Amino acid sequence: MNNHYTSSRRRFIRNIGMSIGAMTLGPGSSSWSPRDPNQKKLGIALVGLGYYATYQLAPALQQTKNCYLAGIVTGTPAKEPVWMGKYNIPKSNVYNYQNFDSIVNNPSIDIVYVVLPIFLHKEFTIRATDAGKHVICEKPMAMSVKECQEMIDACKKNSKLLSIGYRLHFEPYNKEMMRLGQQKIYGNVLEIDCANGFVWGGDPNAWRLRKAMAGGGGMMDMGVYTIQGARYTTGEEPTYVKAREEKTRPEIFKEVDETIYYELQFPGGTIAHGKSSYNADWNNLKAITKNGWFELTEAYRYGGMAGATFKGPMTFDPNVNQQALQMDDFAVCVRVNRSSIVSGEEGLKDMKVVEAIYRSISSGQREKI
Repeated sequence: MNNHYTSSRRRFIRNIGMSIGAMTLGPGSSSWSPRDPNQKKLGIALVGLGYYATYQLAPALQQTKNCYLAGIVTGTPAKEPVWMGKYNIPKSNVYNYQNFDSIVNNPSIDIVYVVLPIFLHKEFTIRATDAGKHVICEKPMAMSVKECQEMIDACKKNSKLLSIGYRLHFEPYNKEMMRLGQQKIYGNVLEIDCANGFVWGGDPNAWRLRKAMAGGGGMMDMGVYTIQGARYTTGEEPTYVKAREEKTRPEIFKEVDETIYYELQFPGGTIAHGKSSYNADWNNLKAITKNGWFELTEAYRYGGMAGATFKGPMTFDPNVNQQALQMDDFAVCVRVNRSSIVSGEEGLKDMKVVEAIYRSISSGQREKI
C-alpha cells in the first residue's frame, strides 16, 4: 500500500460519515424468545451512519423483537446528538473510528453491524471481533476472497459469529424461489435469468466509483444479488463462468465496471444468465424448469416484491421488513450459538464467483470457480 493511498485512507476514515451516501433453516427456528423475562434483547451498534444505516437499518431496529439499536460509531461528530436524541442512545454507547476498540468494555453492545465502504469491511470486522463482539457485515463481504477468509478466521479465533447482510434470505418471495428450485417442485432447473442494476445519476466522485474503495462497480454492488439468486435457487455452487463487460459511459466509470454479462454453469446442469449494471434498470430472477417456470419480476428491492409461477401469481406479503427479520434471526443465532444461514462462508462463496467473473473478463475465456 503506497503512502498516498494510506494517507487518503486515513483521511477517509476520519471523515467517513460525510462520505457515505448510500438455506435450510429459516428465521425463528429457535425456541428462544425475548418475551421470556429471563432473556434480554441484544444490543446492536451500527458502524457507519450513511444512507443504508440511516434509512433502512435504524428504522428496522425499531421493529425488531430480539435486538435493538444500542450504539453508533461515526466519524461525523454532528451526527452524534441527532442519533442520540432520536433513538435514545446514551453517550457511553457512542464511538468514533479512533476509539472504536474501547467498545470491548461495553457489555450493552453484543453485535456490531459494519455498514462502511467495502475497503473497510475487513478492518472493522476484525477490530469488532477482537473486541469480543459478534459481527454482521454488509455485502459484498470484502474486497477479495483473501480478505473474506481473514475475516472468517478472525471470528473463529475469537469464538464469535459472523453474518453477511443478505436480507433476501428472510424475504418470503425469495424464500419461495429457494423452495421451488431446491426441492425441484416443477422439475430440474434448466436455466436461470437474473439481472440487477440501476442508472447511476449520483456523485461522479463517490467512493463506489473508486476501485480502491469499492473493489469494482456494478458487479460488486448489484451483481452479488444475481449471483446469490442463482445460487440459492439451485442450491448448488457454480463451477465455471464466462463473462464480458460493456462500458458506454467511460467518463463516469473510469475505474470500475459499468455493465457485466455472465454465464454460470452449475454441476446439476443449470445455466444461469446474469447481468449487473450501473447503467440499466434491472431487477428480476426467473427459473425455467423441465415442467414450467417461476420468477420474481421484482426481486431484490427493500419491498414491493412480485412474483409468479406458470400456474399463477405468488401471494406473499411483499412489504415485510427484511432487515428486521435478518437482524432478529442473527440475534437468535448469537443467543443459541448457531451459525447464521448467511454466514461469512456465504459471503466468501459469492466473492469466489466475483473474482472468477473478473478473471474471465480479463482473459476472454471461461474460468473455473
